[in-house]
Amino acid sequence: MQASEFSNNVIPVADLPSLTSVESEPISPAYRQLNLWLTSAIFGFIGLLLGIVLVQPWFELPEPVPFILLLCLAGLVFIGAWIFTYHYFADPLIRFSIREQDLVLFKGLFFKDIICQPILRIQHIDIQRGPFERLAGLATLKVYSAGGSDHTLAIPGLPAESAERMRQFVLNHSDLSQDEA
Repeated sequence: MQASEFSNNVIPVADLPSLTSVESEPISPAYRQLNLWLTSAIFGFIGLLLGIVLVQPWFELPEPVPFILLLCLAGLVFIGAWIFTYHYFADPLIRFSIREQDLVLFKGLFFKDIICQPILRIQHIDIQRGPFERLAGLATLKVYSAGGSDHTLAIPGLPAESAERMRQFVLNHSDLSQDEA
């Protein structure tokens, strides 16, 4: 019996490749505009309803109700402003990269996430387009891998045509095509 040559050399951490140096591209600026518009519309509509109830002339509100409505309105303005500000600063930080062997997603304002999904480990890839995404011409590319019921990564704010091209690239990946044959 011939002895196999076993190797288990130490690799210094400094010699490992860094995902932060991967060239990436931003998602569509329309995604940020859509999020800002939706946040403004939803919180503005709810605020308008609360304001109408507060100043309506048809019946008098019992004593604690106007104060409670004012507190709700103030809380609504605070939460709406927080969400608006978050999207304003966080959405431009979402970036992605599609390479020969993997997909990489960079996101996060307070907590930075870098998600790298090898193409050979992809079980399923899907394009999701809600009604507002369709109006803006955008799509979300969702990638699923083995072992989980939820997606591994979702790249939001892609132009619909780009999302379809990326999906087709993954489906036509040479190693995946050879496995099926």
